[in-house]
Amino acid sequence: MDIVALLVVVAALWLAFKLVGFALRSAMWLLVLGGLYWLIAPLAGWPMPF
Repeated sequence: MDIVALLVVVAALWLAFKLVGFALRSAMWLLVLGGLYWLIAPLAGWPMPF
């Protein structure tokens, strides 16, 4: 394998792991914010999303 191709594969794998980490971190924040809204909405008189 050419050294440039090897570097491209390594860079693509690194970017893929970064993207997956960002997606999981974003999903966790959405769950946290949704949970907080679910707990606070009835007390504050806000509409429930369902």
